[in-house]
Amino acid sequence: MSDHELKQVIQAADRAITAEDFESLMDFYADDATLVVKPGLNATGKPQIQRAFVAIAAHFKNQMKVRQGEMKVIEGGDTALVIMETVLDTVDAEGADVSIVRRATYVFRKSDAGKWLCVIDHSYGTTLLDG
Repeated sequence: MSDHELKQVIQAADRAITAEDFESLMDFYADDATLVVKPGLNATGKPQIQRAFVAIAAHFKNQMKVRQGEMKVIEGGDTALVIMETVLDTVDAEGADVSIVRRATYVFRKSDAGKWLCVIDHSYGTTLLDG
């Protein structure tokens, strides 16, 4: 994995998702951020993103744990593209453990205060092109 400071930022966000601390999770997003909820459905702005995470948690029966696989960070100026494996551990309809692996893409922007904020959260990566 990358040693870029965004690794720690994303790990902290993943811990908030796993703990279902969606209020604290919003600290990782820019006010104008967009979350790709699923192909064809986006949430824009912190209020919509927070509601989307509540719905996503319910969809996975409040049994999801998010973790990272391999990560690459490409930084240019105050913007960074993160390409990484996102792993969602959950249970299926029968209660069996399941791991869903996605090759995600994220765009971060550094604020004037020097904090990295997610502006595009896209866990489906290039698989959007498959549909």
